[in-house]
Amino acid sequence: MADSEENSALFPIFILSVIALPLVPYTILKLFRAATKKTRSIHCGCSDCTHSGKYQKTVFQRITNVTTCGNLTLVLLWIITGFLVVYVKNMNQEIQAFEPFSILGLEPGASESEIKKAYRRLSVQYHPDKNPDPAANKYFVESIAKAYQALTDPISRENFEKYGHPDGRQGFQIGIALPKFLLNIDGGSGGILLMWIVLLFILFPLVAAAIYLSRSSNYSGNNVKNDTLGAYFQLMKPSLAPSKIIEVFIKAAEFMEIPVRRSDDEALQKLFTVVRSELNIDRNNKKEQAKFWKQHPALIKTELLIQAHLMREAAALTPDLERDRKRVLQLSPHLLDELMKMAIVTRTSKGHGWLRPAIGVIELSQCIIQAVPLSGRKAEATTPFLQLPHFNDDIVKKITRKKLRTFQEFQDMSMQQRTELLSEAAEFTPLQVEDVEKVMELIPSLTVEVSCETEGEEGIQEGDIVTFQAWINLNRPNGLIGALPHAPYYPYHKEENFWILLADPSSNAVWFFHKVSSFLDEATAIKTASAAIEEKMEVIGASPKETTAAIKEAVEKVKNGSRLAMGKFLAKAEGNFNLTCYLLCDSWIGCDHKSNLRLKVVRRTRAGTRGGQGMESMQDGSEEDEEVEEDEDAIQSEYSDEEDDGKRGRGKGKKSVDSESESSEEE
Repeated sequence: MADSEENSALFPIFILSVIALPLVPYTILKLFRAATKKTRSIHCGCSDCTHSGKYQKTVFQRITNVTTCGNLTLVLLWIITGFLVVYVKNMNQEIQAFEPFSILGLEPGASESEIKKAYRRLSVQYHPDKNPDPAANKYFVESIAKAYQALTDPISRENFEKYGHPDGRQGFQIGIALPKFLLNIDGGSGGILLMWIVLLFILFPLVAAAIYLSRSSNYSGNNVKNDTLGAYFQLMKPSLAPSKIIEVFIKAAEFMEIPVRRSDDEALQKLFTVVRSELNIDRNNKKEQAKFWKQHPALIKTELLIQAHLMREAAALTPDLERDRKRVLQLSPHLLDELMKMAIVTRTSKGHGWLRPAIGVIELSQCIIQAVPLSGRKAEATTPFLQLPHFNDDIVKKITRKKLRTFQEFQDMSMQQRTELLSEAAEFTPLQVEDVEKVMELIPSLTVEVSCETEGEEGIQEGDIVTFQAWINLNRPNGLIGALPHAPYYPYHKEENFWILLADPSSNAVWFFHKVSSFLDEATAIKTASAAIEEKMEVIGASPKETTAAIKEAVEKVKNGSRLAMGKFLAKAEGNFNLTCYLLCDSWIGCDHKSNLRLKVVRRTRAGTRGGQGMESMQDGSEEDEEVEEDEDAIQSEYSDEEDDGKRGRGKGKKSVDSESESSEEE
């Protein structure tokens, strides 16, 4: 084994290699991603959004985005790498080749007399008889004397010229590039080295993995706590009223972690008086107020903060409460997604989810993004006005007095007509009118083309696997396909997401659901649509040419602003079903779309014959042939509204009450 001093000198080189091997390619990859990353901040650019500061980062925010833990670690590793490079370059203990002329201070090819003269001169300086210093003695014996011998002794000179060393051929030494303290403590090296190997390469990775697994086991794939999923699953009921959705929403375990401070009590009491009307608590009813304050402090705080956001009263919050409000809003999108899944997940024996609470979740999501009170959803025709800049309840009343009843009529006006209306009725300035027009240009208009069929067969029989296919078409007046919604009161970037539900309103059953969230990412949408169409064509036995043509057609549709939602469900029962396809946006109010279709499922015969159409389009308002009887016991809930329960019919021929947020379009 090589000398431990030499091995210690090689240790920095070993560490430099270990760090540089992964660091260099990772840094190149990170820089490449940063250079090719496309901006996703396509927004309206109105004055409200500009003043919100959500799209304009301050110097501190830019520094904060750069100084993340990952970036700081990367910079620290590069600093260590630079230090090691300099240290290795300048370290004194590097191994040098034996050069006798250089040792004696001579030029190569010097004569024998010059060699002897140089030797005598150095002997006076380093010979033990002249210099008692041990270092000088070592240098004289190992370097000067050996160099003189190599140049004067015929055999030594021959060895030097042939092998590069006066002693002849030298053995090849192999060492371990580890520092001395790892290899030699009191004469023992094996145990110490083994201990470091076990510590660094076994125990440390195991501890890191245990910490990661213990944390990740508490969360689902959507970064939502498992306790939250359990609570949502238990509290979700088939007849959960939209106004009661928020009482389930705030039961998330994430909200329980928000700190409850005694210093917030006075501010929360004041906030309670402001939002009491939205809580449906009578001012003179002491029992209701006492019941509200007996809840868990975290639940009280969360609900008050959400209501303050919906009523646009966030300016009155203290700095601590404002930070808590932003934390609640930051968690809301993921929690609402999971709450939506708890509503539409298969619950009934027929394999269906629940429609009514699903619509309520979407309504809550729209209200949170647009900062609109839930009570305002009762006036569905005028509520969408509140998501426009500079609009409030008073402005809406002034606008609707001019024979303008719905937001759809406002959208159908020309730009000149809207300008005249806003200038005269609302007394808007030209800049305010311009802000309104910017948002109007961004509001999407949705249509959907739906088909249900059994692939490769005619008609639909009991037990068939039905393929649901929907092409969602999104159009904006400004021509954009993907954009961020106008949401100046929501402090974070929020992309538009769309839920498509195939449901039977009469039985409150969701047959099929799909989430579409790729309008900003065309590449992902093309990949998803191509894979779905290829799988479909393979099932029906299409030729490669037909498959290629179908994929090409799908790609063109995606490039033109359409998105494909495709899935399968089981046709279980015989009958004629009047279904409704809901296309719901979680960010905009008033742009939801629904269309009716009739699905016919026939009895499976022994011969397996098939016939008739399985799905027929049906215009809104057409008569239904058959309704599925509701199970009265299955829809009772402590969260149900008494008024809605009274309207819900029993038995055949009765319809359940649709949510007030549904807006239909004639096809």
